[in-house]
This record gives sequence, C-alpha cells and structure tokens, in this order.
Amino acid sequence: MQPGENQPHLVLMSRPFPLPALTAGGRPITFLHWQPGTTPPPGPEAFITAAIDPVPAALIAQFPKSLGLIANLGVGTDNIDRNAARARGLLVSNTPVVTEDTADLCLALMLAACRRVGQNERFLRQNLWSAHRPNAVLGTSLGGKTLGIIGFGAIGQAVARRAAGFDMLPVYTGPSRKQNSESRSGAEFEPNLDTLLARADIVTLHCPLTQATQHLLNAARLAKLKPGAVIINTGRGALIDEQALVAALQSGQVGAAGLDVFENEPSVSPELLAMEQVVLTPHIGSATAECRAAVVRRGLANLVNFLETGSVIDPVR
Repeated sequence: MQPGENQPHLVLMSRPFPLPALTAGGRPITFLHWQPGTTPPPGPEAFITAAIDPVPAALIAQFPKSLGLIANLGVGTDNIDRNAARARGLLVSNTPVVTEDTADLCLALMLAACRRVGQNERFLRQNLWSAHRPNAVLGTSLGGKTLGIIGFGAIGQAVARRAAGFDMLPVYTGPSRKQNSESRSGAEFEPNLDTLLARADIVTLHCPLTQATQHLLNAARLAKLKPGAVIINTGRGALIDEQALVAALQSGQVGAAGLDVFENEPSVSPELLAMEQVVLTPHIGSATAECRAAVVRRGLANLVNFLETGSVIDPVR
C-alpha cells in the first residue's frame, strides 16, 4: 500500500548511498538498501541506483506495484532494461551533469595516449632515463590533427570545443546535423561513419550504448582507420569490440588508445593491461568531488520532484 499522509516516503537503494536527510511534500524520506532476491518492504515509491549497478528485467519484476521511478545516478542508462521499465509503467530519470568533467578526462586521455605519458613515466620510474636514452618513446602532436567525434551530444560538443583550443579539426558524425553547435565549436559534420574513420587521426566515442551501437567499432571498421590512428573511449566499453581493438593495437593499425571504459567492467583484457601504448583509467569520467556531488544533487532533485508531483526533471525517453 502507499504510505499514509503522515508516514515517511520509502525509497529503495541499489547500494547504501550516504544520502542526506530529505523531505518531500512535508514528509520525511526513508532510504533503504534493498538486497535483490529478498522480499521488498511494502510501499516503496522509487528505486535509486548507480549507473554501474544493473537493473535488469528480472529485478524490475520484483519491484512492488507501488514503485514508480528508477532514479539513475549517472547520465547513461544502459544499465537499466528500459523496455521492462516501460512495460511496468515506470519512469526513469538520469543526471545529465557530467559533461565538462567527462570532456576533460577525454582530453587528458588524448594527450596521455598521443604523448605517451604513461610509457615515459614508467621509463623514468624504472630509472632508465640517461643521457644515452633521453626518452622511452616519441609521441605525436595534437595540433593540426583531425579529431573524429562519434556522437555529438553534450559531451561530444564539449570535447569539440576543447579540441579546437588545441588547433585540432573536430569532425563529428551522428543521427543528425547540429549546425548551432558547429558554430560554437568549429566542428564539421560528416554523415558517413566510415568516411569519418578514414579522415580521422584520432577517434573518440560519445554515443549512447544501444543494440545498434554495440561493437560500433568492430574489426571491419577499425580496418578503415588511418594506420596508426588513436582511439579514445570515455563512453561505454561495449561500443568497441575489445578483442578487435586488441588485434588492431597488436598489428599497429591502431597506434595508441586511451580507455576509461571496458566491455566487461571491472575486468580488463590482459592484453590491454600489458600494452605500453595504451592508457587505462577505471571509469573515472565523472570522478571529481564537484561532479559526483552534482550527480547526487540532481538525482535527489529528480526523486523529490517525483514524490511531490509525479514527474521528474530529467526523464529518459
């Protein structure tokens, strides 16, 4: 049954988030970490989850009928079976506040991969630096390079603006042309993905993970790149066929990579871990104190709005 007029709102959590005391409509909110597979308590109205926690159809089927919202703490919602949520009549919200920090990390990985920062740092730490060996390996400049951006939403556009500051030429592809964003970023639209891959010196992925985009960069597409091109991924790991990427790196078809996301997180291919020309980070696109605080604030704003009005600020269609 729904909570009475004087009872707290009950909200389930996928993990024990340290959330502040909140009220909605003058009633306190009780947050409860619920273990899937156990009988849920009666009357929960919403479920808060981290973007790394799966919410499959089997879990959605366990939700009580009182539950009306899945509030995702993260911008991507590929962790949620949205078809199952839609079939149950559940709203799904996200937190689109990670744009600038994720774009910053993308540029950091781009610089690190192109300038071989990790490899040269390991060279120094291993005490190999000497007058006879001034560098572990030479890198490549960003200036003058063509940056292929796959997906031109908020993050892709923010990356384009940063790339222009490095005297790069941003070229993007996506479902539609965004001329207003072109004027702000200096980006060019390329409707054909294969053509973009053939033009780009560096490719970065910023499209959502769907059935249509899973393994968007497969062996055939990686073969269309310029030999020695650089791949950056701060989107979702499964956008790239990871074993095909390993093979392309081993052959030199892909010269270097900067990866924040992986196909089977938190597992990473041993081959990638062993490669000197690959920069790896553990899915930290939004991992700044400022951004994580903003994610929680936005997620809770969606929750309170739902409890008070039945709608959310950031609905996922």
